[in-house]
Amino acid sequence: MISKISGLIEEVDSYQPASAQELEDFRIKFLSKKGILNQLFEDFKQLDNDSKKETGKWINILKNKVNEKIELYKKEFEHQKFQALFTGLDLSMEAYPLKAGSRHPVSIVKNQIIDIFSKIGFTQSVGPEIVDDWHNFTALNFPPDHPARDMQDTFYLQKNPDYLLRTHTSSVQVQEMQAHQPPIKTISIGRVYRNETISYKSHVQFHQIEGLYVDKNVSFAELKQVLYYFVEQFFGSDFKIRFRPSFFPFTEPSAEMDISPVHGKTRWMEILGCGMVDPAVLDNCGIDSSIYTGYAFGIGIERLTMLKYGIPDIRILFENDVRFLGQFSSQ
Repeated sequence: MISKISGLIEEVDSYQPASAQELEDFRIKFLSKKGILNQLFEDFKQLDNDSKKETGKWINILKNKVNEKIELYKKEFEHQKFQALFTGLDLSMEAYPLKAGSRHPVSIVKNQIIDIFSKIGFTQSVGPEIVDDWHNFTALNFPPDHPARDMQDTFYLQKNPDYLLRTHTSSVQVQEMQAHQPPIKTISIGRVYRNETISYKSHVQFHQIEGLYVDKNVSFAELKQVLYYFVEQFFGSDFKIRFRPSFFPFTEPSAEMDISPVHGKTRWMEILGCGMVDPAVLDNCGIDSSIYTGYAFGIGIERLTMLKYGIPDIRILFENDVRFLGQFSSQ
């Protein structure tokens, strides 16, 4: 039997198939249910124990050589098939041009804002989009009867009305003040939600970047200089700026900042709200308001995007129209 197996090994060693079909015939001959190896294993069962050890070794050698031969020529025939696909093709030709994607204009503006504030020492902070009432309202000095708490302005969760989709990224600032003692200098970035009627100028979702600086002896004058710097870096030096008194529950005093001209017209447009952090907010977050002061500001990214690129309707920013988005491929 060993002599028979030795002859089969020589046959396998010298075998050179000319095609994939010949290789398949070779596989069937040796490895199929009625193939040579299965028959050898049947004959092997009839041997006495003394002969089985040596014979079994030669059967395994034969089996390994068959498998190696199949794998070797299988790869070779696959390579030949792959090469045949390119027969007659000039592989030095340029490929068909593929249309490159582009950044969304909101992403472009967001990154520009981050870059501007990072140059003057602001770090980035993020937080969850689902928050509790305390982080979104109570800690920020919103009274219980404030209109912003109403269902007309806020998306509450049905299963737990104490939780809601955040209406501003000020909730992230609360978390930062709870987690760290001053100095704190950070911008909080993210998507926010408000239950508003969708129109050309408002949407139920948009993006905010809110800034916070808390330290000893922080002043409103510092806040103004930071915002002057931001407008000059973002829009250029050909803009006028004005601050108007305003009211926000979490800042006192509060102001809104306008710029002019807008799209070549001598009109004013509000671009952000700001103010000194109310001492009650600092105390709510575990920061001693008798020692520290701070300022905060909030910027709507969609509003700045529309202003920068002359986009007349905020809804365009959420339609994912490639004809619109393709205009920003070079940025």
